[in-house]
Amino acid sequence: MIEKSLAAVAVDKNKTALMEIQIPTLSDNDGILRVEIVGVCGTDVSYYNHELEPKILGHHVVGYIEEIGELASKNWGVKKGDRVVMEEYIPCGQCEHCRTGEYRACLATDPKYRGIRYGATPLSENPSLYGGFSQYMYLHPNAVFHKMPEHVPAEEAAITLPLANGFEWMCIEGGAGPGKVVLIQGPGQQGLACALAAKYVGAEVIVTGRRTSAHRLELAKELGIDHTINIQTEDMYQTVDAITGGKMVDIVLDVTSGGTEPIRQAISVANKNAKIILGAYKYQVLSGLEIDEVIHKTLTIKGVRGHSYKSVSMARDCIASNKFPLCLLNSHNYPLDQTDQALKTAGGVGEPKPLLVTVSPWL
Repeated sequence: MIEKSLAAVAVDKNKTALMEIQIPTLSDNDGILRVEIVGVCGTDVSYYNHELEPKILGHHVVGYIEEIGELASKNWGVKKGDRVVMEEYIPCGQCEHCRTGEYRACLATDPKYRGIRYGATPLSENPSLYGGFSQYMYLHPNAVFHKMPEHVPAEEAAITLPLANGFEWMCIEGGAGPGKVVLIQGPGQQGLACALAAKYVGAEVIVTGRRTSAHRLELAKELGIDHTINIQTEDMYQTVDAITGGKMVDIVLDVTSGGTEPIRQAISVANKNAKIILGAYKYQVLSGLEIDEVIHKTLTIKGVRGHSYKSVSMARDCIASNKFPLCLLNSHNYPLDQTDQALKTAGGVGEPKPLLVTVSPWL
């Protein structure tokens, strides 16, 4: 039985430190995960860039069941040695949100209410191993995870949760499918994941970006996306008009950090009865939006965040299908002792051209 886990603990603003954390004594209904790889999320970067209670970040986790209680094995349907991909949520299982399948809204897994969640829980919450930037991670009795096929490369398995957001936002919320035209504003990790989800279910997909994202627009083409638009060198409205033969767009997703302009552009290229989906915080009050056009076109504007059990399963199946060359998304992979560099790179202040940045604790 293993006794300790080496972990990269976020100890202060922009600083992690390697620590040995005691592995807990297991009961009949919990377990231990041997972490294989962890994707670095924008949420991790946000925590890292602010003062915080010491915690182990990282929640896009793939790994192998190292130890498991007999009851947990029965309840979860997994055994020692199984490969799984984790969700970040640790819901209570009893509240109205959990009982109706919306466990991501459970207050018991919301850090704002001192809930516990993978990648967001302080070391002071025993048994401390609640983050993926570690050799081992504690499997809480209410943990949520999915089996991951062995043939999937680790670097591709690590994109499961961003891709799950894509299936949630594009397919479950947006209704993407054959005959639909989808436009993605912002070709970052999440934007490309949404583009892939929409493409997987048969939609025609357009991805837009700026000069600074030229390499990501090229990557979108390599991944099989139908059209890309550099909005600084091409007129977005005229290009969309030409691509769609005047029909315009059925679903627009904005995952940019820009203010009013991307939303104004989304309204302008939307077809009547289209959906405009907002998936990125702006951190500002927006003005100058053409609300009359929203009414004229009978548009639906919807905010989205997170994923459901169903969308994670959809993402896992998409990855396992080998339909897309997803290995192209992995831009940087770091060992555990370079977790600081991984977080800096993912935050745009480390190595150049980051996209899917990962940490492999056993490198």
